[in-house]
Amino acid sequence: MDLPASSMLAIKKTEAAPGLTWQPDTEIPTYGPRDVLVRVTHAGICGTDRHIYEWDAWSASRVKIGITTGHEFVGIVEAVGDAVTRTRLGDRVSAEGHIGCGHCQPCRTGNGHICESVDILGIDCNGCFAQWVSVPEENIWPVHPDIPDRLAAVFDPLGNAVHTVMAAGVSGKSVLITGVGIIGLMAVTVAKAAGAARILVTDVDPKRLELARELGANEAFDATSNWVPEARKATHQRGPDVLLEMSGHPAAIKSGFRSLRNGGTAALLGLPAKDVSFNLAEEIIFKGAKVLGINGRLMFETWYQMENFLLSGRLDLDQVVTHEIEMEDFEKGFQLMQSGEGIKIVMRMPNPNE
Repeated sequence: MDLPASSMLAIKKTEAAPGLTWQPDTEIPTYGPRDVLVRVTHAGICGTDRHIYEWDAWSASRVKIGITTGHEFVGIVEAVGDAVTRTRLGDRVSAEGHIGCGHCQPCRTGNGHICESVDILGIDCNGCFAQWVSVPEENIWPVHPDIPDRLAAVFDPLGNAVHTVMAAGVSGKSVLITGVGIIGLMAVTVAKAAGAARILVTDVDPKRLELARELGANEAFDATSNWVPEARKATHQRGPDVLLEMSGHPAAIKSGFRSLRNGGTAALLGLPAKDVSFNLAEEIIFKGAKVLGINGRLMFETWYQMENFLLSGRLDLDQVVTHEIEMEDFEKGFQLMQSGEGIKIVMRMPNPNE
């Protein structure tokens, strides 16, 4: 297919400093025989993008200068490589942003989400904060027509929430979610849809605690308070059956494990900024706790689960995706996230065909 332009708009990391750069003359991505070229219609701004925007220690050690950022998107297929067999021009698609090597043991045993040499869209290779993005066909996900763009653009963080909730097995159980940022809030509505008997949450932000209640949390605790006795009281003095740790904050991790009942399950998604000092014997070994490390989304079991949840109408995400903005206003999107006014921000990308 002949593209309508020789260059495209993109948002790139051009300097080892805070901020991102608007680039109106970026080369359109090339695509190999097994790749799909997607015209991006909507892209989500996530916490990882904020790290790159603010240029913290993690991003400075991990992200290549000159890369096009972004990894959450939905769009329309406009070109395919010669060896592409299933994807067709005009298909509406999203994609898994973790690109596995296909050869390591995890990849060959159905665990490509923890590939030993994974490339991540928008971090290791050019991402979707652009009018076009190139993705291997193996990573393409066809989007059901009944799922709107504003939700299809945020499959990535929703998948993190779904993976965490489903791995922990929450049906009929009391669930504690420590940290109700974007993914923690999504986890509240997913846990409710998955049959959690009681949902407790902690956070330092009163507005997010209130939103968590609106999404289905039964109890919401100020994370700076002595909330562990209250959590036990709300769970028949036993403690929650399941801990979903979303914050990565050392105090939240310690309190979460302290509250967890004997024999409970902890699923950890939040990333601590540094090593966490922890009483392994008291909080895990003697408790007989089961601990799960959660990374990304199962490919593609989590994606089928997401689609089923969304089509069931049982997820409440309208209050989580708070803003839709134009691509050129990306600075405003990051400011909304930094101020706390916005939770999940979705950008609308200009159509070069118009």
